[in-house]
Amino acid sequence: MSEPESTWYKSTHSANDNACVEVRRTDDGSMMVRHSKDPNGAVLTFTPNEWTAFIKGANHGEFNL
Repeated sequence: MSEPESTWYKSTHSANDNACVEVRRTDDGSMMVRHSKDPNGAVLTFTPNEWTAFIKGANHGEFNL
């Protein structure tokens, strides 16, 4: 069963204060990202390749300070 296109998801590790990001996959496989405190605000969209590169980089600690 596929999810509706308008469904946004946030991590189960997120706090309940809505200070987190939410993601949504589009029909073409792109990923959309927004801030949960401003659901009508800016949305970043990543192609499937960009999203995969981001996830791989995050998993390998490339963004750690």
